[in-house]
Amino acid sequence: MQQLLFIETGAGLDVHGQDVTVAAKRAVEDAVHYNSMPGIAKMLPKQNLDHMKVNVKLAIPADKEKLDQDTIKSMIPYGKVTIEVVDGGMATTSGIFLEEQKDKSDLMYIVNAVIEVGY
Repeated sequence: MQQLLFIETGAGLDVHGQDVTVAAKRAVEDAVHYNSMPGIAKMLPKQNLDHMKVNVKLAIPADKEKLDQDTIKSMIPYGKVTIEVVDGGMATTSGIFLEEQKDKSDLMYIVNAVIEVGY
């Protein structure tokens, strides 16, 4: 990314089921849900959203290989989207194992997201 314009941050968790994609989706939604960038096109080359780059950085505590990156990319409606997965987040006890909730253990997964927007 040549020029970084915005950084948005969020956190998401999956309390039952140990699904990193569910937690990552919630983290990305948290990062973008409260933001609006009405002037972004004017800041981009040729004032065109096709020139926007969006890097979604996800700190995932476990099962990184199970992340559905296409699902995460589909959450960003504009620009060229890249996904970067790093170690981080947290896996901690939810305090209960619920088989009917598709739990594999009593862990909940917490994912942190940083979304970098620029060109």
